[in-house]
Amino acid sequence: MPLSPPDRSHPTFAPEGDRRGARLRAHDRGWCIRANRWGARGAVRRYFSVVSRLGDGVFWYALMATLVAFDGRDGLAASLHLALTGVAALALYRRLKRWTRRPRPFAADGRIRAWVAPLDEFSFPSGHTLHAVAFTVVALAYYPWLAAVLIPFTASVAVSRVVLGLHYPSDVLAATAIGSLLAGASLWAGTML
Repeated sequence: MPLSPPDRSHPTFAPEGDRRGARLRAHDRGWCIRANRWGARGAVRRYFSVVSRLGDGVFWYALMATLVAFDGRDGLAASLHLALTGVAALALYRRLKRWTRRPRPFAADGRIRAWVAPLDEFSFPSGHTLHAVAFTVVALAYYPWLAAVLIPFTASVAVSRVVLGLHYPSDVLAATAIGSLLAGASLWAGTML
């Protein structure tokens, strides 16, 4: 017996791609809600709030200054590379945020609480994560021994964005990919100069 075509006028009808997208968005929101509940614990909230604040730039500026202070000209070269990558990351993520205009999780779902104030209105992609990943990849190209500090810090920055209710996991994953690609392009461009 042949199947009849779906009733497109029915209120629950959604094309297959829309249903798959709706399921992905529901999973994304569910993970965000679960992670955000961790923030209700005072020690967790304090840790991720501090990490988030350091990820605003303080940690990276301190790293650049430390590299210059302890490694002279080589540290200055690495710091300039980090700074140029940071400028490119800032321009890219601002343009993406204006283009996508995705509401932040706490603005879209009353079950999600913003544990710290956001720096801007939109969610996609996570600028903190994009910068942290790009800076870490570039810094490790110069100083691989910094991995023991930079990788855990970058992972904490990424997790903080979801726990604090500021980003969906997909915002963080996309920012990780974008930051990795940007850092790779930056390192490739550096070899061409």
